[in-house]
Amino acid sequence: MTQNPEPAKTQPVTPSRRDRLRPLELIVFSAVLGVFAGLIVLLTTREPLLAVIFLGIGFISSLVMVALVGLGGKPSAEDLEARKDLQSPDGKNWH
Repeated sequence: MTQNPEPAKTQPVTPSRRDRLRPLELIVFSAVLGVFAGLIVLLTTREPLLAVIFLGIGFISSLVMVALVGLGGKPSAEDLEARKDLQSPDGKNWH
């Protein structure tokens, strides 16, 4: 059996600062929405435990919604090129 030649060395992909901080921005946005929900419940019911419960529910549900909206977005041109490379790295369909 012959061994496969070593793959060509590629330069590592370094995401921009904006791309690296994007997940943090989305989590902070979800946390703000959760705190808002918790404050509304605290100001209307004066029950701290119930406010904490709604804070958690608001955080988790907004995080899920933000993730779903992010998945539904159109991929960038760089992402489409990377997907083409994954489908056929040597010009042939290997899947």
